[in-house]
Amino acid sequence: MQFEWEGVMPAVTTKFTNEDTLDLEMFSVNIKAQIDAGVSGIILGGTLGEASTLEEDEKKKLIESTVDLVAGKIPVVMNIAEQTTKRAIKAAENAEKYGASGLMMLPPMRYNSTDYETMAYFEAVAKSTSLPIMVYNNPVDYKIEVTLDMFEELLKNDNIQAVKESTRDITNITRIRNRFGNRLKILSGVDTLAMESILMGADGWVAGLVCAFPRETVAICELVKAGRIAEATAIYRWFMPLLELDINPQLVQNIKLAEVATGIGTENVRLPRLPLQGKERDRVISIIEEGVRTRPEIPVL
Repeated sequence: MQFEWEGVMPAVTTKFTNEDTLDLEMFSVNIKAQIDAGVSGIILGGTLGEASTLEEDEKKKLIESTVDLVAGKIPVVMNIAEQTTKRAIKAAENAEKYGASGLMMLPPMRYNSTDYETMAYFEAVAKSTSLPIMVYNNPVDYKIEVTLDMFEELLKNDNIQAVKESTRDITNITRIRNRFGNRLKILSGVDTLAMESILMGADGWVAGLVCAFPRETVAICELVKAGRIAEATAIYRWFMPLLELDINPQLVQNIKLAEVATGIGTENVRLPRLPLQGKERDRVISIIEEGVRTRPEIPVL
């Protein structure tokens, strides 16, 4: 499938049953809610998807199930987060075989690779697959930055097409645009900077709280792109306390609690994660409950 890197692309959670198996029934409920809200793609196997805990057969089931659910309407993107180049190439091969139409890709995990090693890693995978690739640039959490000079080299590979921009430096969007024009598509990867990023020229938003609030997330993106800034700002201000649940070490637990509150998910996580406890659980639930209580009307788009 040919597609543009734009609009809202949810980094969806993986749903588990009480017996710690894939809950494909609840997963389908959530994916259908995303499609109905007008998202532009589905991203599987990210941090929110608890990818490091998934077995290969589970990844296969998730991709194949999602491809069936979207029925060709929107692309299915698989995240790659591996420790070795060999495993990253195999993950890309499997994603393509199972039906994914794009890849999101982190630098090597655990080892802090040099600039040269990082570029070699991305290029090896890019040359091994026909799928388009979005580089996930998150030096805050993963300690490796893909600089603009590095992108200059990486973009010689036609299928490296986009960046999930998570440097937390809003001015980086302007630098990317000034240097590469539209050759490198930009998707904001930080929920609490998403509206600002789109205003500064980002093409879209790889979102987290969209997992629980798809209509509101899509509305912000579409309203900004339509120049209806005041309407977008009103929703974004309502959304901010919820969006802050995404920039937290327990973002998976937080967002799954929000999915429960909106009826499109369960709280089940996979060990070693555990559901939130005590005062922190009470704090998160109070934010979610207030967000649900004051949920805004969505204007006609």
